[in-house]
Amino acid sequence: MKKHLLNSCLGIALLFLAGCVNPIGADRVSPRQAYQHLHENALNSSRCSSDTMRVLNRYGLDRAFLKNPDATLAKLQTIACTDDRRDLLFALSELNYRNADRQSQSVRPGVPHLARNSYLASAIYAYLYLLGESKDARPNFFDIRIRTAGDLYNRGLAQGLMVNTNALVDLAGGPRETPPGVVEVQFTQPGFPWNLDLIKAFYSADEFVIRGLSTRNRDSGLGAPLIAVTDKFGKYKESMRAPVTVFLRVSGDARDWSAGKLAATLELYSAFDAAQVEVNGRQVPLQTDTTAPIAQGLNNDSIWKLGIAQFFSAKLQDKTGIRRMEPYTPGQIPVVFVHGTASSPVWWAEMWNTLNADPVLRKRYQYWAFNYASGKPITMSAGILRDDLMNTVKTLDPEGKDEALRHMVVIGHSQGGLLAKLTATDTGDKLWQHISKTNIDALNIDLPTRELLRANFFFKPLPCVSRVIFISTPHRGSYQNTSFVQNLLNRFMKFPSDLMDASANLMKLKDTLDLPPALRNGVPTSLNGMATDNPFMLTLANIPVAPGIKANSIIAIKGNDQPPNGADGVVKYDSAHVDYAESEFIVRSGHSCQMNPLTIEEVRRILLENLGVTQSAK
Repeated sequence: MKKHLLNSCLGIALLFLAGCVNPIGADRVSPRQAYQHLHENALNSSRCSSDTMRVLNRYGLDRAFLKNPDATLAKLQTIACTDDRRDLLFALSELNYRNADRQSQSVRPGVPHLARNSYLASAIYAYLYLLGESKDARPNFFDIRIRTAGDLYNRGLAQGLMVNTNALVDLAGGPRETPPGVVEVQFTQPGFPWNLDLIKAFYSADEFVIRGLSTRNRDSGLGAPLIAVTDKFGKYKESMRAPVTVFLRVSGDARDWSAGKLAATLELYSAFDAAQVEVNGRQVPLQTDTTAPIAQGLNNDSIWKLGIAQFFSAKLQDKTGIRRMEPYTPGQIPVVFVHGTASSPVWWAEMWNTLNADPVLRKRYQYWAFNYASGKPITMSAGILRDDLMNTVKTLDPEGKDEALRHMVVIGHSQGGLLAKLTATDTGDKLWQHISKTNIDALNIDLPTRELLRANFFFKPLPCVSRVIFISTPHRGSYQNTSFVQNLLNRFMKFPSDLMDASANLMKLKDTLDLPPALRNGVPTSLNGMATDNPFMLTLANIPVAPGIKANSIIAIKGNDQPPNGADGVVKYDSAHVDYAESEFIVRSGHSCQMNPLTIEEVRRILLENLGVTQSAK
């Protein structure tokens, strides 16, 4: 009787519960929740995708995987040796990734180390699903599993190569003890043009979150994007970073894997050169990330303080010179960025990042930057730029075989535009005429002083420069650069010994030369040089670039003023305008417009035109 009563109560309770919540149904949620549910997988949640769950359910292994994932994966691998359905390979890729996540979080000794091999197994299964030969047809182009499998391949490969939590990657070949069996891995570099002895380390680009740049530029495809970091070398003992991609090519199938006969090749490619690889007659695009190397290289407090520090300090002159922003590649035309007053090369990062995203520009150009103490006299800084460009060309190409190095594009912002112009102009004796009516060779002065004067007042176009681009350049000075500002800032500026010696030598020539007011108190600073009444500045503004060299101008105007009116807050339009520019582009911006997307797009247009490539051809 009691048992009958208990069963009756239980039945009533179950009926009551069933009436409250149906065991099967569909609940309406927000569009975002619905999308997240439909796209849920092991990469973005603790669950696997519905496609993988369907495969587990087919073999009655859905609960088994939760209880004993290693044994379940081994059973599925055995099934894959006789079952040619591709969806099984997809499921194995995702399940191995999920298991690798579990292993990486384990506190048991040795288990986290196993995660590397499980991640690598995930990548191999994804490769076999996407590119392997099988009796089962490949999924259609719109199948969501293609996108997920590509991500599993890329992330599994990166994490399968990482050796620690600092994103450090090991590309060494050798046997790998993956769960299905040993895989013999060989390392090659078919698309990596630089000597590996230059490289200190490789890091997985996907382990970094980017900040400060407007866009993160990535080309979709297969492969793990890496950051190649060189050893410190050269004059400044600095490292360079470059975007590269490692691609894992697999030879064999699931049967070979279980038999220990599966082989794989790690192939390293430069993102500047290779856009795709061929697999079984198919062109496969490579995944690249050109932004991560830039951002990681700029993650340094000291370089952001360098511009102001160099402007006022005499102790940082040794940092003046050309910086190659990536390893040298023969056949690529250098684009040389020259910063403005109290600035530094870091302020070109936005432009560099965006230009690198263009596949045509990335393949045909390499990017350099000139760093200098912007308080120095303009002609002295220009002299250093000129010498460094020529010396860099000689160092990189001592036999003169690389024609691309003879077609540089020099881009200067603000004062940097004046330096750029002095690489592309034949001044003759026009500047010297402001100093003396006597031929420089007829002066009764010692040789060092004569050469110093010659270097600062006589300029010839460099044979390695074919185009200059002026951005917010004060060809006729800055209206904000008043005498008060000059006198105030000059009091805080300290010059190195070579500049002080030059100033003392100039003072000795007071009676020999007819020095203009700007030079009567010694060598002028860059601020004195950019005064609107400086005769040297006004004379240089009217000298066109040399024949055979092209010039383009980008001028910023704040507000709605129309040329010839308007200014950018530092430079007026009529100061920045020059008649000999091949093109003139007006951007509505303040003075620091080199980061403006419209400025960058105009530079991109010019660089493509410089190659003879129109935008429509991209």
